[in-house]
Amino acid sequence: MDFFTQLQNSEPFELLITILDVLFVWFVIYKLITLIRGTKAVQLLKGIFVIIVARVITDALGMETLGWMLDQVIRFGFLAIIIIFQPEIRRALEQLGRGKIFARSSLQEEEEQNRLLGAMSKSVSYMAKRRIGALISIERETGLSEYIETGIPMNATISSELVINLFIPNTPLHDGAVIVQRNKIASAACYLPLSESPFISKELGTRHRAAIGLSEVTDAVTIIVSEETGAVSITANGDLHRNLTIEEFEQHLKRLWFGEEVQQVTTSKWLWKGPKNG
Repeated sequence: MDFFTQLQNSEPFELLITILDVLFVWFVIYKLITLIRGTKAVQLLKGIFVIIVARVITDALGMETLGWMLDQVIRFGFLAIIIIFQPEIRRALEQLGRGKIFARSSLQEEEEQNRLLGAMSKSVSYMAKRRIGALISIERETGLSEYIETGIPMNATISSELVINLFIPNTPLHDGAVIVQRNKIASAACYLPLSESPFISKELGTRHRAAIGLSEVTDAVTIIVSEETGAVSITANGDLHRNLTIEEFEQHLKRLWFGEEVQQVTTSKWLWKGPKNG
């Protein structure tokens, strides 16, 4: 016991515990951020940060009335956070119960990636052959919440059958973009920003302009299927890769969605030139 007592009281041991404590706290914070990334909770956290900063300023300037009001907001803020973040807290507790909040095995990750890639490839191939127009945006690091909110919420598991059905002509959700968030279809019939770039070929329609427009303001990957020709394209980081075969489409999508970026050329307008495909 004396040995362990001396070890615990030693400076190197205390330093090690302090370092581990800080690293663990940062790891938990990182996981919480990744859990709420791209959701409304991000905007709410910004609001909480503003309130805390305002409270510090009022204390420094001696604004007692405003400071008292902010104290009441902070005092009852914990209950408000539980109510506002209820969906995120529930999802976190469910993942914790499944043992998935802190880690997933590489095998599970690979299986899920293969499933998602297969579903997208199958649905795109089906729609391209039948010239069914489609616009599918995949969220990456930049949240797409503001565009998700313009559509019809779904929160549905991705499957080729569901993706195809969403774009069948003359159905309620076929007009607009489908947005994928993590491994779910977050929303359908969404509005995307149209690109105003003068370099875009005049032969490209609204779907392509919307896909390029989104890629100019976010890091999202967008899949386009032309209803005029059935041609398949992908946009990412302001670049448009046109007239892809299904094999090329799978390679691009896998690199952009799950792996490293496709190497970009210095001027993306060169990628926008190609055979007419609507």
